[in-house]
Amino acid sequence: DSLRDQNHSFRELLPLIREQIANGGNVRISPKGTSMLPMLRQEIDSVVLSPVPEKLKKYDLPLYQRRNGQYVLHRIWKVKDGRYWLVGDAQCVIEPGIRPNQIIAVVNAVRRKGKLIKAGDISWEFFEHLWIRMIPLRPIAFKIHSLIH
Repeated sequence: DSLRDQNHSFRELLPLIREQIANGGNVRISPKGTSMLPMLRQEIDSVVLSPVPEKLKKYDLPLYQRRNGQYVLHRIWKVKDGRYWLVGDAQCVIEPGIRPNQIIAVVNAVRRKGKLIKAGDISWEFFEHLWIRMIPLRPIAFKIHSLIH
């Protein structure tokens, strides 16, 4: 999800976030935007950011900075030649070629309705292993969801 809309608050906190992560700590933030729906709901859910492991892998959720300065939280769709191809859970267009030096942190948990969701939990596994494979079908799923709701 884009964190750009938080403007000064996120940008002002970024040095503290980077310092906490660099010291091996975790930071909890609430992403803005809808690109990670349905896994992350804007201003409702939060994520726990951790230091970037030596190697990120397919399906990880990194926080990264685009070349235009925008901060984004998306899922790794593919790793190729030391770069990452990322996509939001609510998107169908894959963003290619993110470099390792653009990655700031990685999500290790999601807080939803007071519950901490981590790798191994059924909802985490759904988005990590099934939803990511449904990129071509997402527009149909979104249309059905909007008709129902």
